Amino acid sequence: MRYLLDTHALLWIVGDDSRLSRKVRRLYLDESNEMLFSMAGIWEMAIKISLGKLHLPATLSDFVREHIRGNKIDILSIELGHLYQLERLEYYHRDPFDRLLIAQAMSENITIISSDGVFERYPVQRIW
Repeated sequence: MRYLLDTHALLWIVGDDSRLSRKVRRLYLDESNEMLFSMAGIWEMAIKISLGKLHLPATLSDFVREHIRGNKIDILSIELGHLYQLERLEYYHRDPFDRLLIAQAMSENITIISSDGVFERYPVQRIW
């Protein structure tokens, strides 16, 4: 099965954070599942790092190499179809990065891994 990780989910997996659900931990460790992380999440992390709202143990490029690519998480590019889907998306969620994740999940028919309950207002499947 394919899963799209929300940014906080990835950070909690990497940091072995207690807020990560057992279900998500099991799905992540199951090697038969394909984990994806959106380019939008990398963009979000870059902005938060520059604003001082996110502190990583390494540079962003090292983090991507070690914790995303190193853990066999595929990076989902932002495609025109995702942006066209975003254009039609209801405005329940205000966060632009989460809205793009929703559009990507809808376009690609991928389940989102997120603790954010607002995702359920959209026609996507969310697991937490």
